[in-house]
Amino acid sequence: SKLRAPLHSCNLHPFVGARVGLSAAGKSVARGEMALHVPKAPGFAQMLKEGAKHYSGLEEAVFRNIQACKELAQTTRTAYGPNGMNKMVINHLEKLFVTNDAATILRELEVQHPAAKMIVMASHMQEQEVGDGTNFVLIFAGALLELAEELLRMGLSVSEVIEGYEKACKKALEILPDLVCFNAKNLRDIEAVASLLHTSVMSKQCGNEIFLSKLIAQACVSVFPESGHFNVDNVRVCKILGSGICASTVLHGMVFKKETEGDITSVKDAKIAVYSCPFDGMITETKGTVLIKNAEELMNFSRGEENLMELQVKAIADAGANVVVSGGKIADMALHYANKYKLMVVRLNSKWDLRRLCKTVGAVALPRLTPPNQDEMGHCDNVYLSEVGETQVVVFKHEKEDGAISTILVRGSTDNLMDDVERAVDDGVNTFKILTRDKRLVPGGGATEIELAKQITSYGETCPGLDQYAIKKFAEAFEVIPRALAENSGVKANELISKLYAVHQEGNKNVGFDIEAEAAAVKDMLEAGVLDTYLGKHWGIKLATNAAVTILRVDQVSWSNKFLMFLVLQSS
Repeated sequence: SKLRAPLHSCNLHPFVGARVGLSAAGKSVARGEMALHVPKAPGFAQMLKEGAKHYSGLEEAVFRNIQACKELAQTTRTAYGPNGMNKMVINHLEKLFVTNDAATILRELEVQHPAAKMIVMASHMQEQEVGDGTNFVLIFAGALLELAEELLRMGLSVSEVIEGYEKACKKALEILPDLVCFNAKNLRDIEAVASLLHTSVMSKQCGNEIFLSKLIAQACVSVFPESGHFNVDNVRVCKILGSGICASTVLHGMVFKKETEGDITSVKDAKIAVYSCPFDGMITETKGTVLIKNAEELMNFSRGEENLMELQVKAIADAGANVVVSGGKIADMALHYANKYKLMVVRLNSKWDLRRLCKTVGAVALPRLTPPNQDEMGHCDNVYLSEVGETQVVVFKHEKEDGAISTILVRGSTDNLMDDVERAVDDGVNTFKILTRDKRLVPGGGATEIELAKQITSYGETCPGLDQYAIKKFAEAFEVIPRALAENSGVKANELISKLYAVHQEGNKNVGFDIEAEAAAVKDMLEAGVLDTYLGKHWGIKLATNAAVTILRVDQVSWSNKFLMFLVLQSS
């Protein structure tokens, strides 16, 4: 008010008056340093902190979310199937991954978009529940969202699309048991199990699937307990550089990339004492001071330590043990007496390895260096130091094939190749676990998807409401699987899908894409041995639909200022 009076009395423009006027406030205004409050735009945005972003409605929120998910699905779609392309991913630690495994790609990419993260979570759930089929979830959810966008642009409401998708998903899960073409009868027959693992291994290691499937089957069957509860951790993988994949073997027991500490390198009929503490002299809990007055006392003190160490090692040897495994450092004095009493000494730094070894040999890990009794000692037929390629390994081997743990020794020319073989082994082992839960299998190669698409389209015709359009689009989304297989194999996708529909209309439910043919050919998947697990398909359809529906339900996205700053820091 003090500023206004002279300005109006002078009849000058406010900024001109501010320059000529006598007040400091006028000068600050002239420099542009206005202390005025700028009001925010009305609506939801004015309730948020400065710098926050807010999107709402179909165009801003729903279509943006769908676009992000489509991009993510398109990334992994080219990696689907045996002829899928590899992705080269370098993570935040600058470690290189060359793989077509969707779970690994997503884990290392660290996706930040909130909607795309929902699809990533669905694929992680598939990984935990089934152990395979993560790419199926991504591709199918991406196709559902892409087709939902078409329906929304046509004028359908989001609620009608969601209702149609949920009805179609329920119908698909009802139809799926009728498509079962094979039941795994005997899971203890290595040849039969190997043939059922071909499909899951082929998607990662096309060309080596027969050899690797047999290895995985041997490893799984040897540790499959009578109770039927199979644990995937009981099949270990040890990767040693050199030779080729065909030099890989299965050992009943455990293999460690270590050297033995002492002179003894081989023990048969081993009695194993396992210690989680260092193999060293006892150290008191409290600190103490020893006063030594002359050289004789020093000699006696050192001799007393040596005698105590010898007594401890002798007591372990007298208890019947001939192999000592320690989880800590091994003292030179202790090693000297271990050699004297013919004890083989192995050091394992990892607590996980120590626990798994205890499980393999049936030992108890002792926290102090005390002589073990018969119940605490483990037993193994053969413990020896071996050389595989240029790598020294310690092998704990069981002669009988009913051990608690088996190890697949993977050989390969590069680390990336061995990592990819390890992922193929993981998929095969998880497939075996799924078969122990549910022995049903459905035809692969896109046969199940085309049959589901055909039957759900017929179901959509019988529905009277607007949700019938969403049901038909749900059926159309299934076509993305054989389409991806065809495109990755360099075959015309439309020609293949029309052939598949023609064959399925005649009642041939098991006919799918012949991936070995040069053109768009089809063949019976049951005869070809291309089979997928029933549970894998069941969970894949369920999780992909849930993820797509959850994303469609979102109509507003608000990003706080702190989250935006976090994204900027991450990108920099």
